[in-house]
Formats: sequence, structure tokens, C-alpha cells
Amino acid sequence: MRRTTVLAAAATAVALAALTACNDTEDKNAAAPAPATTSAAAAPATTAAAPSPAVSETPAPVPTSPAVTSPAVTSPAAPAGDFDPAKAVENAGKEPYAVSMKMTTETDGKVALVTAGRQNLNATYSGRVEMKAVDGSLTVETVTTTDASYMRMGPDDEWAKVPRSADLPVLDYTEYAKLLLAQGPSARKGAETRDGVPVQHLSGHIDVEQIARIDPRSYRTAKAKGQTGFDFDQWVDGKGRTRYVEQVVLSKGAKLVNKVTFTDFGPAETFSAPAGAGSAAAS
Repeated sequence: MRRTTVLAAAATAVALAALTACNDTEDKNAAAPAPATTSAAAAPATTAAAPSPAVSETPAPVPTSPAVTSPAVTSPAAPAGDFDPAKAVENAGKEPYAVSMKMTTETDGKVALVTAGRQNLNATYSGRVEMKAVDGSLTVETVTTTDASYMRMGPDDEWAKVPRSADLPVLDYTEYAKLLLAQGPSARKGAETRDGVPVQHLSGHIDVEQIARIDPRSYRTAKAKGQTGFDFDQWVDGKGRTRYVEQVVLSKGAKLVNKVTFTDFGPAETFSAPAGAGSAAAS
């Protein structure tokens, strides 16, 4: 494979890896709620003797009505995943954040590529991504800083510095969630749990024309390949962040499935040029 072809593949990997819908940082400092406790009053060790009546006269009893207490009424707690995904997406934060992602690309049911890395989003895109062909024929590593990109074909290759692409997509999967939610109740598949996190499952078919504004690069690629749409499943948490995505595309008779998992949300990080990176652009 020619180096220019591999670099093009690497750029595609970065573009795919940049797709995300997570919108704010994981609150890693939130304290766990203190368990509710009750302390029973200790019974006195001795009981004081009742005073003797001064006279033998017995006072007339005073009639009293028994106290009437109403039983406490409590509402059953809603399931953790029972939130409105539309409100969660609408209120999703826009603060810069870092997130780890892993994407598998399957062709006709077999995994062909695995792309994984960590990246900053909701800001100038930067991050580190590695794409590997399962058959061992291709390994591409990329590091993107705020002003340049670096690529190499495996750990034994030298880093090549290339200019940042002006067309590098920095996408927000919440825009895809909005497209699904706009399809009405049929897109809402209900509460689920993924990796221990309560989520809402959204599902539907998205026409290519619908992504022209929110994802112009993918739109152009899809149009060039004659694709008219794709099936899209998305799982969002209570903060409007995407935890998992499955995209199914039919292309020239082949079924292509991208499965993307997002984990380890945290504050934005600094990604620097790799050690020994060259200063000249790759040919």
C-alpha cells in the first residue's frame, strides 16, 4: 500500500474516531451519598418510682380520643434509566472534555478494523488514535495537536508531520440523537443499562440528506458512494452523552457495521507532538 493511501486511510480513521455525542465531563469528584442511618435512643437503666398519692381519693379519669395517624404515603422510585432523552440531549453541556473511544468496523459480520484512542472534543479537536486491520495488513497511528497532525504506519515507522486538515470533522452525536428524536415515539426504545450506566435507547433510519449540515464530510463521502441512508442506534445517558452507537450501512451489497463505545469521560487533556516526529510533510 502506498504511503499516500495509508495516510488517507489514517485521515479517515481520525474522522471516524472524532464522531461523538458526549457533551460534558464525568463528575469524578462527586461524593457518594451518605447512607441514611437512625440511632435508637438507649433505654434508661433504671425507672424512677411513681410518687404516692397524697390522699386516697382517686381522680376521675379524663376521657381522651386515641390519636389518629395517617400512614406515610411514598411514591415508588423511578428506575434509574427512566428519564426523558429529549430533555437530556437538550440540556447536554458544551464544556470541553476528553473521552476514550473504541470502534469496531464489521463487514458482513466479520470484524475488519479496530480503531481506538483518546481525544478532546467540544473544543479544537486533538487526540491520539490507532487503527488496526484485524488481518495485520495495516496499522496506522495518528496524533493530532491543536496545530498539526502526525502519522505513522506502526511502531517501527517514523512519524510524519502533516498540516491539520481544515476539513477535520469535530462532530457531536447529539445532533444525530436529535434526528432520531424528531422521528417521534417510534424512535424511543426505552430504558436500558450499558456498562452499568442507565441509558435511553434511540433507534431509526437516517437519510443521507439529513446529515449534510451536521456532518458535511461524511455526507460527501456517502454521496460519492451512492449511499442514500443508514440505520442508526444510539444510547444516551441522563446528561445527554452518547455511551454507545451502532451504525449499519449497506454499500454495494455489503453490510458495514460500525460499533462505537465511549468511556472514561474526564477533563480536557493536552496532546503533544510525539517524540521524534519529523518536521516535513509526508509525500
